[in-house]
Amino acid sequence: MELFTFKAFAFGGELDLNRLAAKLGITRKFRWEEPMKLNPVTFALASGNGNERVYLYYFGGVVFLNCSGDLITRFLDIIPQYADSLKGQVQSPYREEYRLEIDPDCKPSIANDGAVMPFYNLAFLDIICFVIAKSVALERIEERIDVVFDEVEVLIANLGRGKLELPDRDMARLASSILSFKFTSIAHIMVLDKPDITWENPEADRLYTTMAGLFELSQRYLEIKHKSETLLDMTDVFTGLSHARRAARLEWIIIILIAIEIVIYLMQLYSGHS
Repeated sequence: MELFTFKAFAFGGELDLNRLAAKLGITRKFRWEEPMKLNPVTFALASGNGNERVYLYYFGGVVFLNCSGDLITRFLDIIPQYADSLKGQVQSPYREEYRLEIDPDCKPSIANDGAVMPFYNLAFLDIICFVIAKSVALERIEERIDVVFDEVEVLIANLGRGKLELPDRDMARLASSILSFKFTSIAHIMVLDKPDITWENPEADRLYTTMAGLFELSQRYLEIKHKSETLLDMTDVFTGLSHARRAARLEWIIIILIAIEIVIYLMQLYSGHS
C-alpha cells in the first residue's frame, strides 16, 4: 500500500506564477489554469514522481504533498521572499487535509477526508490538489463576504434609527469588495471549470466529480454568488438613499440662498426708502 498526504492552505490573494517563476530562475511560462509544482526544499520545478512537492495556484491556493510540518513552515517562511504579494502575511488560517491510499486489493472509494484507489495515476494527485486548493480559496472568500455582511448589518441598524452616514468613498469600497467576490470565485478559482485531464480519463473525471460534490464546490459558489447579488442590491439602496439625501441638502441650500437674497433685497429696498 502507498499513502499520499495533502495539506492545502490559502494565501490572502492572487499569486502571479510567472513573476514568481522569473524570480526563482524558472523560464517556463504557466497558463492561468496550470499550477506550479515545486520541490519544497530546492524551490526548483518538481520532476518525475518525487515524493515531496508543492502545488501553487494563481488564485492563491497552495497544496503540500507528503510534506512534514517543519518543511511546510520553512516553505511558507521563505516563499514571500520571491512573491511580493505574500510579504507580511501570517500563516493562513484556511486549510484542508486529505489522503490518498493506493491499494491494489481494494475497490475505489472516495470520501470527504480521503480516497482509496487500486492503482497509481499522477492525475489523481493533480485532481485532489486542485479540488482542495479550490476549497480553501472558497473558504477565504466565504469569511470575507461574511465580514462585509456584518458591516452592512450595522448600516441597516443605523438606517433603522434614521441614520445613514456612509461617504461615497466607503460606498465605492464596499461595492468594489462585493464585485471582487464574484470575479474571484468565477475567474480566479475557476469553480465551474474542470481539469483538462477529466475529458480524457474516466477515472480522473469520476474522482473530480465526486470530490467536487463532497466539498460542495458548486453549492458554495452559488451561495457566494447569491450573497454577492444581495449585497449589491443593498448597496444600490444605500446609494439611492445617499443621493436622495444629498439632493435634499442641495435643495435646502438653494432655498436658504434664495431666502438670504430676498432678505438682502428687502433690506436694500428699505434702506433706499429711508
